[in-house]
Amino acid sequence: MAGLVDPIPNDKYKLGFIGAGKMAESIARGVVKSGVLPASRIQTAHKTSARRSAFESFGVTVLHHNNQVVADSDVVIFSVKPQIVKEVILQLRPLLSEKQLLVSVVAGVKLKDLQEWAGHSRFIRVMPNTPAAVGNAASVMTLGASATEEDGKLIADLFGAVGKIWKADEKLFDAVTGLSASGPAYIFLAIEALADGGVAAGLPRELALGLASQTVLGAASMVTTTGKHPGQLKDDVASPGGTTIAGIHELEKAGFRGILMNAVVAAKKRSQELSPS
Repeated sequence: MAGLVDPIPNDKYKLGFIGAGKMAESIARGVVKSGVLPASRIQTAHKTSARRSAFESFGVTVLHHNNQVVADSDVVIFSVKPQIVKEVILQLRPLLSEKQLLVSVVAGVKLKDLQEWAGHSRFIRVMPNTPAAVGNAASVMTLGASATEEDGKLIADLFGAVGKIWKADEKLFDAVTGLSASGPAYIFLAIEALADGGVAAGLPRELALGLASQTVLGAASMVTTTGKHPGQLKDDVASPGGTTIAGIHELEKAGFRGILMNAVVAAKKRSQELSPS
């Protein structure tokens, strides 16, 4: 069945977002910034002026109704709250066809439910994160029953242009949500705390925040570029009896690693709770 669907025209397809929240904005901004699609081929719908202005500010067309978006889109990305995604898809179902590739970035909602509500299975589920807006997303995708390999490549190219994307079994998606989808908020909190520590130690606020942000960015880059285990990199900078190991000792006493692990597991559990089945 998957081989019978019409291919999406890579050079001229239109992308529509159902849901005009922060995640949709992050993806859209990243796609436009990367040059994968011009803003003129991207559209969404919203009634409030603030959200309309956010998308219009970088050239995206903002319509008044979701049905207008669906009617004029080849690829439709559902980016709404998990609690309302069923209602939204069912309302749009009469307009959906297998000529369109449907994509969900909704946390905790499984492909089998999405496909049932839409009435067909040309669906791809993607779990991105908000750094898509600056071209550094960490995304994971899995294909529905009727989605073709070409569909998968199109979406991999789309999301790969705003960061890195991996393909994984859907059974791992709740854990993916807990780690990479929710993870930026953990890191923002860590950056804020490091900056506050710098201020407490006597640094001006602006300098402290700049140092904290760049330190996190640099440390992450070392992990991804050197191939070394984070533990080895940590050991490399923690000299015997030095300042770094004294700071690490305080983090360990406070249960720093366990707190981060617990945060990932708690977010995974919440993702499972949000799933309708």
